[in-house]
Amino acid sequence: MGHIIEEIALSRGHEIVLKIDVENRKDIKPEDLKVGDVAIEFTAPASAIDNINLCMDAGVPLVVGTTGWYEKLEEVKKNVSDKNGSLVYASNYSVGVNMLFAMNKILAKWMNGYPDYNVEIEEVHHTQKLDSPSGTAITLADGIIENIDRKEEWQKQSINLPKPIEQELLKIVFDRKDGVPGIHKVRYTSEIDEIQISHEAFNRKGFAFGAVIAAEFIKNKKGIFTANDIFGF
Repeated sequence: MGHIIEEIALSRGHEIVLKIDVENRKDIKPEDLKVGDVAIEFTAPASAIDNINLCMDAGVPLVVGTTGWYEKLEEVKKNVSDKNGSLVYASNYSVGVNMLFAMNKILAKWMNGYPDYNVEIEEVHHTQKLDSPSGTAITLADGIIENIDRKEEWQKQSINLPKPIEQELLKIVFDRKDGVPGIHKVRYTSEIDEIQISHEAFNRKGFAFGAVIAAEFIKNKKGIFTANDIFGF
């Protein structure tokens, strides 16, 4: 992701002034970040919170592409607010996926009146993805639960360990395969037919492009923002 983000940022006239990875992260201090106008963070769930706090301490606006840390979202929001900082977080920065999020909510509202249809989500990612289900799948699930009265919460399930679940639960089936950037499907199935909306990423450029757009958006802003603020679908 770092290489692709750099390529897109440079193509849009930006300058990369600092690169941080596992080799130099322990040596980076808040003052080192002040050379940049905005930071973009794509790492792993275990390191995301520390990286967010580092940028807030430096007063540098941050775009976070890492998922799997949202159980600490309220803690992060408080820190951003206390530091008068700037943060964009999103489960997915792809334009296409954010269109899928919007369509998912609309379809869920329509399907709320048709209880004969059961809904489930399926997501497939590369084997290096550490969190399961994906943040994108969770965002889709939240959009469904907000709009369908018969679904109360989601439950994840590996494609390799299928099992029945309670009717009020929304199943998220996840799979990990080599070389898959990301596939997400929402299926409504009845005895009569099936309705499906989906998104498949052919590569990671869509995620990187959206992250650079988010960085352009947040420069000189204060507060906490999401992809809805950027794309507005």
